[in-house]
Amino acid sequence: MFRFKCTSCNGWHEGMPTFAADAPLYFYTIPPEERARRCVLDSDTCVVDDAFFFIRGCLDIPVIGEKECFSWGVWVSISRENFGTFTACFDRAKRAHIGPFFGWLSAALPLYPDTVSLKTRAHLRDDGIRPYIELEPTDHPLAVEQRNGIPVSRVAEIYAFYQHGAGRD
Repeated sequence: MFRFKCTSCNGWHEGMPTFAADAPLYFYTIPPEERARRCVLDSDTCVVDDAFFFIRGCLDIPVIGEKECFSWGVWVSISRENFGTFTACFDRAKRAHIGPFFGWLSAALPLYPDTVSLKTRAHLRDDGIRPYIELEPTDHPLAVEQRNGIPVSRVAEIYAFYQHGAGRD
């Protein structure tokens, strides 16, 4: 089992942590009192003003020396047409052959320089697994981590931020 020593509490933690947003970043720009009227949000999709379309996926980061990836649960905006294709095949067991879909990252990950609107490709996966979100291969640190992987110490740093630091807010 995957284990790491937390950089904040010095405790040993077991299992690969994951962190995810409940909604796309754009959703939070809508005043709370208007969200019920303007937004349709569920665990995997979000539509705002019948004009902006988002899907939830996993931005997986290999962990060096480990079989399991660290995963950011993120949202990406996609076109109306691709959203229609996504929702039409959502309940199919076999759907990995559909797509990928171009999108823009709708997530702010505070441990990185600005991540909003990074270019992505959403790759559907079979058997109800959320899409794999692939970042455009740039020199952005998040894209570099996705390509090259991260050490266990980086997993511990991310965990400490979200469980013990500013990321709890």
